Amino acid sequence: MLFFVISLPLINPIVHGDGVGYYAYARAPLIQHNLSFEEDLRHANRNFSEARVDPSGKVLEENYTSTGHVSNLFTVGPALLWSVFLIPVHLFVLGFNGLGGHVPADGFSFPYILAMAAGTATYGFLALLLSCEIARAYVAEKWALLATLGTWFGSSLPVYMYFNPAWSHAHSAFVVALFLWYWWRTRPARTTRQWLVLGLVSGVMVDVYFPNGVLLLLPLIESLLGYASFRETGIGALQKLFLQNLLFLATFFVATIPTFVTRKIIFGGFLQFGTYPHLAWDWSAPYWKSVLFSSNHGLLSWTPLLGFALLGLFLHPRPARSLALYFAVAFGAFFYLISSYPYWDGLSSFGNRFFISLTPIFVFGLALLLAFLGRQVSSQRLSGVVLATILCCFILWNFGFIFQWGAHLIPVRGPISWSEMVHNQVAVVPRQITGHLKRFLFRRGELMRLIEDRDREQLKQGAQP
Repeated sequence: MLFFVISLPLINPIVHGDGVGYYAYARAPLIQHNLSFEEDLRHANRNFSEARVDPSGKVLEENYTSTGHVSNLFTVGPALLWSVFLIPVHLFVLGFNGLGGHVPADGFSFPYILAMAAGTATYGFLALLLSCEIARAYVAEKWALLATLGTWFGSSLPVYMYFNPAWSHAHSAFVVALFLWYWWRTRPARTTRQWLVLGLVSGVMVDVYFPNGVLLLLPLIESLLGYASFRETGIGALQKLFLQNLLFLATFFVATIPTFVTRKIIFGGFLQFGTYPHLAWDWSAPYWKSVLFSSNHGLLSWTPLLGFALLGLFLHPRPARSLALYFAVAFGAFFYLISSYPYWDGLSSFGNRFFISLTPIFVFGLALLLAFLGRQVSSQRLSGVVLATILCCFILWNFGFIFQWGAHLIPVRGPISWSEMVHNQVAVVPRQITGHLKRFLFRRGELMRLIEDRDREQLKQGAQP
């Protein structure tokens, strides 16, 4: 909790890029009571709005669907989670204005954006707490804590927990952590009521981020193993499990109603998902190597600590064997999905942002690795100090890398030069980071405009033949 409180000044109340689409699902229903997103496009950052709005402020015709709504490919789940923060703020603003205040109650003014950003950071922190709770059940508390801190600050999570709060990834980490935590806590003898709750959590998990649906493989495998053992458990247990699975599916579909309804309103069909189904998916997973090692936002090349976390899944103590195997399967399924996606690199992304969803798996794997390494040293105190120091090195490296990415010292899209990146880490970051941090804390608007301008320049340079 102390680390979270200390980190709160890093919250960046801003809506830009993909975040425009996610936040629109929260703002438009709350303020306008509809799903008309024209105002969201007009208030978007220039890089996002220029391709969608003409100089007079009119939304371009190609941005409308057959239903007459502005196309919004993004998910509604983050808006559902933000509502816990935005509704009280909206009521406060209305009450304040009723007493003579003058705060625009339009969803774009500072109180709303701050509430959104604070909500994102809170969900990211809750994801870490739940992840730590799972790890603590199998390793000493110090290893679970170190693994949580290492994953928190040694991965892509900080960028989307603080710097880009309107994107969905911190929310995704939270709902996946909640799903895995509840699934784990209710094993092996899950009651009917617990299956119902798990179905609801699973539905919200998919509402927030569609790729999270591959994690439903875990209760599927669990159920199939239950069916396979019916000779030992009896036909009655088999029938009960089948009924529980049906109830799980029923509550799952209830929880995904917001997704189906918004798809129907915007695209004209409950199963219409815009352009996603029409992309050049290749189920032979041709991008598997690039997803891991490419200079174009490779998972392990950009955030190498996560590679050690994955290694930890195979260095488990006997009590953790089953869970480690399930988590390894979950990572493999998610990895296969992203390796089949034509935009596997995430376009503008720090590291491979898609895998932020798997934060609890990385925490668990890293905790197992630290516990394993700790057992190799006779002095527990010495092992703790050494491993904490190594984690700090990974974290400092990651912070420098994040700074380079955020300040556009390296391209935010496409491959980067590793030699340039390493040179910046040693020679440029130490010289510039203090000044940028002061501007981020005290002149944030000016810094954000500078970053936007640099991004526009890089986009123009990339478009030149």
